[in-house]
Amino acid sequence: MRRFFYSGLLLGAVCVWGWTFVVIKDAVACYGVTAFLALRFVLGTLALAPFAARRIDRGTFRAGVIIGLTLVCAYLLQTYGIRATTATNAGLISGLFIVFAPLFNRLLFGVKTRFFDWLAIGLSIAGLLLLAGGGASGRFGDALALVGASLFGLHIALLDRYAVRHRVVGLAFVQVATAAAGFLALWPFVDGFVWPTPKVWFALGVTGLLGTAAGFYIQTLAQRHLSAVNAAAIFFLEPLFAALFGYLLAGDRLTPIQLAGGAIMLAAIAALLRPDKEALTRP
Repeated sequence: MRRFFYSGLLLGAVCVWGWTFVVIKDAVACYGVTAFLALRFVLGTLALAPFAARRIDRGTFRAGVIIGLTLVCAYLLQTYGIRATTATNAGLISGLFIVFAPLFNRLLFGVKTRFFDWLAIGLSIAGLLLLAGGGASGRFGDALALVGASLFGLHIALLDRYAVRHRVVGLAFVQVATAAAGFLALWPFVDGFVWPTPKVWFALGVTGLLGTAAGFYIQTLAQRHLSAVNAAAIFFLEPLFAALFGYLLAGDRLTPIQLAGGAIMLAAIAALLRPDKEALTRP
């Protein structure tokens, strides 16, 4: 019974993450990307701060800063990609972070990548080529989202390496705070200061408080009671939620070829979620 309770909590967080693709696209259509990310991560930092008290030592701080800088690049590219393509495309492509994680584990830490994993990676690339069959602007946004997904894969590989050595909440707080500091530093050079509209504040509340702070806290809590396989299977639903909300709220529609591409990508992601895979985590 407890397992179902925590599975439900994590499923709710993943549903919110899928919803955020539509929410973010609407917000950054009328507000600067860097400004939006700065405010989002400031809110997330403030919300996580009470839980991170006395859980940060020098090693946690150093690791969190390194991993947090990866988040800065990943979220910048993902969010610019969301603005330039559809929420559905961005959500499906971002799900490829599961595919990139074993690649970076192999390149950086020598973790063996099996032939089956390489086959899944090849299938995901083929699916991506079909999915990105829209106009030129869509392809540019898809490319940004793809590079962002690769950096989220790097983020996962770094967490797989270092998270076991540090308290999770403290490490999460340093990552989010580092990202907030990075976006605040970039803000004056990229976007002028404009007070957010009510629509943007709503998006900031959803992404900063629910998607970042509450979402990660729920993930941390749930993964204490769920196996890696159960958690990874629930994470797999994020691209599906993104596509669902893109269809219902943003009017996104895919051609038959793009639907086939998205299905191939999801199949490749699912193929990597075998019982022997390591736990996947994200902020």
